[in-house]
Parts: sequence; structure tokens; C-alpha cells
Amino acid sequence: MFVQNVIANLPLFNGLTQAQLEGLASIIVDKPYEKGEMVFFEGTPAKGFYVVAQGHVKIYKSAPDGREAILHVFGPGEPFGEVAVFQGGTYPAHAVTVEKSRLLFLPREGLVSRISSDPALALNMMAALSSRLRQFANKIEALTLKETPQRLAAYLVTASELKDGADSFTLDIAKGLLAGMLGTARETLSRALTKMAEEGMVRVEGRQITILDRNALEALASGLESL
Repeated sequence: MFVQNVIANLPLFNGLTQAQLEGLASIIVDKPYEKGEMVFFEGTPAKGFYVVAQGHVKIYKSAPDGREAILHVFGPGEPFGEVAVFQGGTYPAHAVTVEKSRLLFLPREGLVSRISSDPALALNMMAALSSRLRQFANKIEALTLKETPQRLAAYLVTASELKDGADSFTLDIAKGLLAGMLGTARETLSRALTKMAEEGMVRVEGRQITILDRNALEALASGLESL
């Protein structure tokens, strides 16, 4: 039942019947992971994709000198690795858990068989994958055209929206990990947060963020204002 509840809330499988969800659940492998455990490596065959049931997973690429470029951090209810699966190729980056996690693995072979007998699955997945492409396009734009304060402001606005517009929320990931995801140094991120607090946009208490001036934060995120 747990597995069905998780996949029923995914945009990837939105609107499926109970029978369809039960069919998908029958091919899913429920896997526990410890903190820092590799899920897959860049270049390995994409034999299936994953859904985060509990915890967080970091997707990153490594440079020869050991530096990391964090592409994304996925949390509960989010799928990852699905694009490579449908291409029938290899995973384009590494995936590692950043805390103790529980992942659902959907094998490509079983999924393709399900899609062949149920075209509704394919339509849902096409819509979800299109949404994912837009997300990556927005991230590329942010990393190339926006300064750190603008990127951080955009992240905080989005984080609030994901919490139903709450003015106060807790960051799901550590600030060091967030800095890597935004393509900046932790010290630069801390300075930006401090400056936002000084300007009266937010209040910061550890991972707890309270938005005090949403209009100003949104203006900063859109590039209409600067720090």
C-alpha cells in the first residue's frame, strides 16, 4: 500500500486507475539506502529509474580534480533517472543519497511492457518529462544569467510555493548542499542570506526561513531589484 500511495501522487502517473497503480506497484522494488550510498554512477546502463519515497538524493557530475557540480537534489515524491531510461542509454550523472533514504526502483523492462499495453501511461510520462525539461532550462538560465542573490531568492520563492505559499518553512537540505545546487560557495550563500535579512526580506534561524517582504524577494528573484 505504501508503494501505491507514493506513485499515486506522482505527476508521472497522475490520473491512473487503482488497477493501473496496482500493476505498476507489482514491478517496483522498494530499496533502503544509508547516507552517502551510491544509487548509480555516470555512464552505467540505465536499467530503470527511481522515485524518492523518503530522504534526499543528490545528482552530480565530477571533474577530474574531484570538484562536484550539483545538478539537482531530489526529495520525497520526486522521480529521477527517467530520461536516460526512456532513451535506453546510460545515466548522465552520479546519484548518491545525502541522508538515510528509501527509494522505489522501476525497472525499464517491466515499465516498457506496461506502457505497451496501456498507452495512458505513455501520455502521462511525456507530459511529466516535458515539465522536467522546462525545469532544467530554467536552471541553466539561472546559473548563466543570474547572480547568487537572485538565484537564492528564486529558490526561496519556489520553496515557499511548494509549501502552499507558507511564509515560514524549513529548508529541506543543508546550506552547503544548497550552495552547490545553486552553483556558488557556501560563504557566498551565507553572505547573500545575511544581506537579505538586513534588507528585511527574510528572517533566518538555522534552516528555518521566514519571508518578511515577499514583494521584495520576488523582485530580487526576477532581477528587478539587486542587493
